[in-house]
Amino acid sequence: MPQDKNSHIIHTITAYGKSLLGFIRKRVKSDADAEDILQDVWYQFSNVVNSEPIEQTSAWLYRVARNKILDKHKKHTETLLDDMLGNDARDDDDAPDFSDILLTEARTPETEYVRNLFWEQLFLALDELPELQRQVFIWHELDDVPFEEIAKRTGENINTLVSRKRYAVLHLRKRLKQLYDEINDY
Repeated sequence: MPQDKNSHIIHTITAYGKSLLGFIRKRVKSDADAEDILQDVWYQFSNVVNSEPIEQTSAWLYRVARNKILDKHKKHTETLLDDMLGNDARDDDDAPDFSDILLTEARTPETEYVRNLFWEQLFLALDELPELQRQVFIWHELDDVPFEEIAKRTGENINTLVSRKRYAVLHLRKRLKQLYDEINDY
């Protein structure tokens, strides 16, 4: 029986390894981060396969990868939330302010659920953006790369990058406002 599980693990790594690594690379700062996350996914997969069967392996792998990416971004971005989602919105009184919800010290099942829901919705909203806006936003807000460095990487004017980020922020505020309202109404 252990031989069957080992061959299943090897087959899964062979079948999904490249595409899963590509999925992760699009969402993290460096190849090293992507490889670390992929290693964590395979480790978790090997532990779960040994204890219980997985019905939809592909869906399970991508969900775990997304959660690992979210965890990585959460650790890095909690200090960037003010700039990202509304506290700089002096011109927009209607912008959601998630800082009270996300930066609370409380670690209850409810706060963890809301945090996970927020990050999931944020990444879904990011996926809706045009590639150039999404990339500038991720580099500047999630990876903490200064505009000057982004300009060097891309060859773009800093004002163009600022504009792209602004459009991304406006989209994210609009997209996440519904979630914010639902959380506050609950």
